[in-house]
Amino acid sequence: MPSSSSVAYATSSSPQDLGKLILRLTLGLLLLLHGIAKLRGGIDGIAGMVSQAGLPPAVAYLVYVGEVVAPILILLGLFTRAAAVVVMVNMLVAVSLAHMGQLADLSKTGGWALELQGFYFFSALALALLGAGRYSVGGANGRLN
Repeated sequence: MPSSSSVAYATSSSPQDLGKLILRLTLGLLLLLHGIAKLRGGIDGIAGMVSQAGLPPAVAYLVYVGEVVAPILILLGLFTRAAAVVVMVNMLVAVSLAHMGQLADLSKTGGWALELQGFYFFSALALALLGAGRYSVGGANGRLN
């Protein structure tokens, strides 16, 4: 029979695992939609920004890793921590290439001009620290999570 401490852990971890699932689904789905738009419309604009920064235009294709592959892994809960780090790097590159001039700006409604990029970065940071949780392909303590 389980001890009272293990029973308390099982019941207290359920809301945490559900919270991790909600965080994963929110970040993964919202970012994947941006990736799907790039799959449909291409990345010519990104390739131009990459070239202007002095990098080979082929580097622009890495946006598919950050906005398609990583979000799918996050949604599944597979290699979640690594995928979250990829999203963080993707957001840092996006801000440095396209949004540096807005870093200290506020929107017309008073919010941070880069709140979407900030949401993606800090949600990915939280997932990198927390992991995927029990409701994932990798499992709560799985080798692939």
